[in-house]
Amino acid sequence: MVFIITTSKKDFSLRKLKKTTTMHDNLIWIRGEIIRQSKATVNVLSPMAQFGLNVFEGIRCYWNEDKSELYAFRLNEHLERLMMSCRLLRLPSPYLPAQIELFMKQAIQANDFQTDTAVRMTIFGDGQGTWNTCEPVSMFVAPMAKPRTRLDKIPALKACISSWERINDNALPPRAKVGANYINGRYAHLQARHDGYDVPIFLGRDGKVAEGAGACLFMLRNGQLVTPPTTSSVLESITRDTIMVLAREAGMMVLERQVDRTELYLADEVFLCGSAAEISPIVSVDGYVLGNGQPGPVTSSLLKGYLEVSSGETLVHPEWRTVVHRRTLID
Repeated sequence: MVFIITTSKKDFSLRKLKKTTTMHDNLIWIRGEIIRQSKATVNVLSPMAQFGLNVFEGIRCYWNEDKSELYAFRLNEHLERLMMSCRLLRLPSPYLPAQIELFMKQAIQANDFQTDTAVRMTIFGDGQGTWNTCEPVSMFVAPMAKPRTRLDKIPALKACISSWERINDNALPPRAKVGANYINGRYAHLQARHDGYDVPIFLGRDGKVAEGAGACLFMLRNGQLVTPPTTSSVLESITRDTIMVLAREAGMMVLERQVDRTELYLADEVFLCGSAAEISPIVSVDGYVLGNGQPGPVTSSLLKGYLEVSSGETLVHPEWRTVVHRRTLID
C-alpha cells in the first residue's frame, strides 16, 4: 500500500493508492484451522520471519475435466522429501505425512478448487526465538489456482550463466528445501532480469553446471538427454526424476553426469524443470541461440507427456496421482 499526502487550502488528507495486483484471499489450513490467508499471522520475531527458518514443498495438482477429479502429482514423494528436509534442518515436524495429506485435502476442498492448483505446504519456526530455536513449530497449507503450461503457448526463455555461485552441501545443502536457501536464487534471478535475460543458470563451486534458480536443468546433446547429478549442488527434484523415467520409457538415453558451461552453448536443446516450472524451454544461453531459437521437439514432446501423466490423461503411472478433490454432482 502506497500513501500520498495531498494538501489544499481547505483540507489535509491521507489518500491510499490501491495496488494493481489482484490478491486472491483463499482459504488455507494453519495451526489446525481453515481460515482466510489474509487472517493468518506469524510473529514478526519468530525464527520464520527473522531467519527464514522453514522447510516447504510446492505441489502441483491437475484437474481432469473428463473424470471431474483433481490429482496431486507425486504427493507421497513430496511428503517424504518434506520429512527429509525437517530431519536435515533438525526441525521437528509436528505432523506425520498422512496427517499433512489430510490437511491438504481439507484446504483444497474448502476452496472447492475445480481447476489446476498449486499447493504450498510449509513447516516453520513459530513463536518468538532465535536462529537456533527448535520449538515451537507450526505449519500451514495454502492452495491457489495455477494453470498448467499451455502447449500452444510454450514459453521460450533466454538464459545466462550467473556470476553468483550455487550453494553447496557444505554450506547450505540444496537437497533440503529450506526457505532461506532460495535467497541464493533471488540474487541470480534479479541479476539475470536486470541484464536482460529471463532466467539464470548456476555453476557450482567446481565450475560445473548445477541448476537454475529453483529448477533443475536438462540438455539434449548428440541424441542424449543429460542432467547434472544430485551431487552437483542440485535439489533432489521429483520433477527431474519424473522426466528421467518418462524419457527412458520413450526409448531415450538419459545420462547423469557433470556438465561444462560451454556444452550448453553447443546443445541442441536445453530446458529447466520443477513443480512450478513444469518443463520450461531455454532457447538461448549467454546469447548463443540453441537450435532454431524456438522450443525444441524433444522438449515439447516431454512437456506434453508430463502433463498427460500428471493430469491423468493417460493410464500410465497411476501411483503418481492422488485424488484430492472431486466435483460433487447435484441432481
